[in-house]
Amino acid sequence: MEDLDTLVLRTACGWQADGLPVVLVTVARTWGSSPRPPGSLMAINADGATVGSVSGGCIEDDLIERIRSGGIHAACPALAPTVQRYGITADEAHRFGLPCGGTIELVLEPVSPHSRLDELLAACEQRRSVERILDLATGGVELRDGRRDGVPHLDERRLTTYLGPQFRIIVIGAGDLSRFLCQIALGLGFEVIVCDPRIERHAAWSLPGVEISREMPDDLILRLKPDARTAVVALTHDPKLDDLALIDALRSDAFYVAAIGSRRNTSLRRERLGTHFGLTEAELASLHGPAGLYIGSKTPAEIALSIMAELVAVKNGVALPAQARVDTGKVGQSTPLETGCGI
Repeated sequence: MEDLDTLVLRTACGWQADGLPVVLVTVARTWGSSPRPPGSLMAINADGATVGSVSGGCIEDDLIERIRSGGIHAACPALAPTVQRYGITADEAHRFGLPCGGTIELVLEPVSPHSRLDELLAACEQRRSVERILDLATGGVELRDGRRDGVPHLDERRLTTYLGPQFRIIVIGAGDLSRFLCQIALGLGFEVIVCDPRIERHAAWSLPGVEISREMPDDLILRLKPDARTAVVALTHDPKLDDLALIDALRSDAFYVAAIGSRRNTSLRRERLGTHFGLTEAELASLHGPAGLYIGSKTPAEIALSIMAELVAVKNGVALPAQARVDTGKVGQSTPLETGCGI
């Protein structure tokens, strides 16, 4: 499953190739509470079809109605990018379903060959981060290699946005827990890769949208070179499969590296990785283990939810309190999972 930005770009490129006029809408700035953050994308074609979103729905309805009633010219009278603000007054905020005090500023851009959406889409597919500079007077676009994330910047002359590759998760081990974890990750828009060299594990394991690798996990990690939009989660309980992959992942740019296991096994793993493989204290400190948040998980589905909740929190830069971690949350608790996953 594609992330939403990639889906918007791919759909807009398809409409453009079919000869349909298209407007690309970008959330440039917000004030107060807003349903969608700056940088969010939406595309609308001349028939009123949409992909993506910029609010809870009412702003989209207004834009669609304007385009349906007057064509692309109604949204962009000079067929050049225009800036549209919603929610300036309390009445408008109420009308367009914005939270109390919320204001949203959009850039509406008629899509043309100058928009270079095909190049932008290709960059995302190649896991390249791109800075896109839109000239508000001409609609011309400049693309540069840039940082993976950034807050859009809008001034009188240009809109600068940042687009990075799809978030990706590499799951080591094909099992029931992996299946539930992958299903959640797919729903969240992650690219998902499952790695397990054990042939017997593949016979009954398949999930649409998930790439399966039979490589040794450490070989896969070295080949893919996890970037800052990649997470690595080890789920096999087998040090022969997990440890080398974890070492390479912890020395990569991966934003989240985790492994399941009881508190005792997690402690032994850290000792093993430090003593025998020379990982530093800083590298060991970045390993999330036992993986997940403490929510009293008992089933594979609940454990998968726990792990993905922690992963998303790290992705979004949320500082979690110590008591939210499995190792801390389990203190004083009695659960049969202590000899298993430790979630």
